[in-house]
Amino acid sequence: MKDTVLRAIDLVMRYKDVRVLNGLNLEVAEGSVFGLIGPNGAGKTTTIKTFMNILTPTRGRCEVLGIDSRELRDDYFAQIGYVSENQEMPGWMTVEYLLSYLKPFYPTWDDGRAKELLRQFKLPLDRKLRDLSRGMWMKASLTSSLAYRPKLLLLDEPFSGLDPLVREELIEGLIDCAEETTILVSSHDLADIESFASHIGYLENGRLQFSEEMTSLSARFREVEVTVEPPAAVPAAREWPATWLRPEASFALIRFVDSSFEENRSVFQIREIFGEVQQISVNPMPLRSIFLTLARGSRS
Repeated sequence: MKDTVLRAIDLVMRYKDVRVLNGLNLEVAEGSVFGLIGPNGAGKTTTIKTFMNILTPTRGRCEVLGIDSRELRDDYFAQIGYVSENQEMPGWMTVEYLLSYLKPFYPTWDDGRAKELLRQFKLPLDRKLRDLSRGMWMKASLTSSLAYRPKLLLLDEPFSGLDPLVREELIEGLIDCAEETTILVSSHDLADIESFASHIGYLENGRLQFSEEMTSLSARFREVEVTVEPPAAVPAAREWPATWLRPEASFALIRFVDSSFEENRSVFQIREIFGEVQQISVNPMPLRSIFLTLARGSRS
């Protein structure tokens, strides 16, 4: 059984009268690539900053690499990488100077790995950080976090504002290190998350609504279209399964999202509710569509 690298236990975070985290419970297993998704204001950045001991929780606790996050010290931080879209780096340093400056702080620093990342990301060694494009700046930040082969890497919106090519290059760098590093990534770029995450956690109103393997999530969400004799009508709420979301009807077609799809059971439910139907069409959903379904359902 794999160890738990990150754990949040009944985590509460308040800013004055605003409760950002509301009893959050979360576990990230060793070796996983965990995508943390959710609407703006759901508490994703706060969760990551609490894990990093940048913020102190109002109540509850976080465990990182087996210890309370509030007890993290240099020897533990030397095993953790952290990249944020708002992260500050000394703009007067060149890329080469930054890496040489950081190297003594990390006993596991790997010069060969650093050179490979520089080559892979095509980073200009003599360029000052303040003169880098946003894409190059993020590559420099990721390189400085991966060069010492961390056990854990936390990424907060690493792809924000980047063009597709740069995002693809960053993802390739993350995939290369995934065998030795547990990764927690928060991002609104859901197509990118879907391309390499092994697990997904959906955070809303400061609580984790679900956490599961990406393959399981993709298998249970389906967009369903049922063709019936017109006029089509959505059944009353009391007859509508709780796992069928966003129902709509037009002429002879009824559409909904089944969030707990299982072919035999779901088809049986459809025929039980609608009687004889002309056609049932079932389509898989990308992560972005699943997210929109959940977010819109919450707002309504």
